Amino acid sequence: MRGWGESAAGALGGRSYSSLGGLWGMETASVVQETPRVVDLACVKKPKLGRPSRQTAEVGLSFGISLYGSPVTVVEPTRIRLSPGRIVLLLGPSGSGKSSALEQIEGQFAAGCMVHRIGFPREAAIIDAVAPGATLGEAAGILTGCGLGEPHLWVRRFGELSDGEKFRARLGRALALQSRAGTAAPLLCDEFCTTLHRRVAKAISFNLRKLAVRRNLVTVLASCHDDVIADLQPHTIVRLGTQGHCAVEERTVRPRRSISFRRRLVIEPGRKRDYEPFAAMHYRATDELGFVDKVFLLREGRAGDLLGIVVYAYSPLHLALRNQATDGRFAHDAKSLNRRLRILRRLVIHPDVRGCSLGHFLVRKTLPLVGTEYVECLAAMGEFNPVFEKAGMERIGQYTIAHQQQAAIDALRAMDVEPNSREFPSYVARRRRVRAIVSRVVFDWYSGTTGGGEARVARQSPEMLAQIFRGLLGSRPVYYLWRKDRTAGKRKVA
Repeated sequence: MRGWGESAAGALGGRSYSSLGGLWGMETASVVQETPRVVDLACVKKPKLGRPSRQTAEVGLSFGISLYGSPVTVVEPTRIRLSPGRIVLLLGPSGSGKSSALEQIEGQFAAGCMVHRIGFPREAAIIDAVAPGATLGEAAGILTGCGLGEPHLWVRRFGELSDGEKFRARLGRALALQSRAGTAAPLLCDEFCTTLHRRVAKAISFNLRKLAVRRNLVTVLASCHDDVIADLQPHTIVRLGTQGHCAVEERTVRPRRSISFRRRLVIEPGRKRDYEPFAAMHYRATDELGFVDKVFLLREGRAGDLLGIVVYAYSPLHLALRNQATDGRFAHDAKSLNRRLRILRRLVIHPDVRGCSLGHFLVRKTLPLVGTEYVECLAAMGEFNPVFEKAGMERIGQYTIAHQQQAAIDALRAMDVEPNSREFPSYVARRRRVRAIVSRVVFDWYSGTTGGGEARVARQSPEMLAQIFRGLLGSRPVYYLWRKDRTAGKRKVA
């Protein structure tokens, strides 16, 4: 049986959904392996003119424009090759024929999927609708890869999202549905990332390539921005210009291991107060970091935008899996514990760039800078995401719900109080016995992690008490341990 300090530290001391790229391999695509299919493009349109008027006549006479709608070549005769696992990018300015070319491609396949036509169930949450039938990890991985890495958005309906968020949600649902269908028909996306911040566009391009290639999707995208090429790494670029001009560029690509701006990233020391702008980005909405020792920031260039933060703190006294991994050497030696071990309390990557492998990059680079023999971590999403293993930490085991927590749940349910109900905060506010049970759980967590239990509980609002209580009950953290001597040994062998 584990103590309250360890269960609470895991609940609120883990990490954010910072990097879910590893989840993409969990779902195997069943696309039929066909030989490459050659698609012919040629688009000539007769423009539809407005009703004739005195002003249109003057325009025609003044500028020599035909008022009879002469045929216009939108895309000259071109052939492109489509096959599973290949990405084709239609690139050109507005009015160059990208949308017409996509429609022509769509018309040559019975099961083509156009992203902007994807619908969502009206009442369903995004996490349920993006990949019907998928696990939480798979759905979260798709959403993160498409630039929706914030869990608070996953529980909203589609209609509640902004226009940019709707595009990303449609892209994710299209990817999931097309992958599950197992068809060799293409996934088509017009105005790919056109309206998004360019850093977000690069991140989505980087993640989309991994997803599309691993699932053997036939992917055709259209964009007016060439800055996506470095991260998207398309196999074919079709450059469209004025008067139907078209040039096809076949490319031999080597998949990127890191996003294009990785070389510009800078890691620098930070302070506890630097966590404030990241607090709302963490899936556990609380400011309890414990006794912080070191903080490191990830920036896009010196004095550039902040992209991530990792917080290392002093560890709670009792952790069962730590005792198991270290043969109990810290079980009754607080001085040695404080001198030789720290806990990774928070890892948060900006939602714009989640899924781009920046989480384990930041952890791997900063673990040796902590200055202790051991660094541990309790990660609530460890069962889904191997970010800490990729960073060089050893997975020791996973906790289950503590006896004391289960007793609290049973006591509340005996009073017909459900912790996950909407009414739960009001029960905490109005019913003295409910507040006492909740306060005891939160008090024990404070005592085991940051101290000052009674005074801190007394200051908390019913809403915050309910929120922390739910977080503690919902955590099943995985315990990780990093050992400096093992890392040094690996470097010597290398």
